[in-house]
Amino acid sequence: MFSIFKRDPIKKLTKAYEAKLEQAMHAQRNGDIRSYGSITAEAEAINDQIKALKSVKDLQ
Repeated sequence: MFSIFKRDPIKKLTKAYEAKLEQAMHAQRNGDIRSYGSITAEAEAINDQIKALKSVKDLQ
């Protein structure tokens, strides 16, 4: 009944994913390749969560 008030978790994760990619880009430009690698790994983990949620949503 109140599902219209629920936030979309995919949208939230997409914003977090884009923010991580931007953060990784800045780390790479500053020459901090180690941080770039770890931030990129975090972004890919978020992307995997997005894909999992989308596949569940498609099944419904």
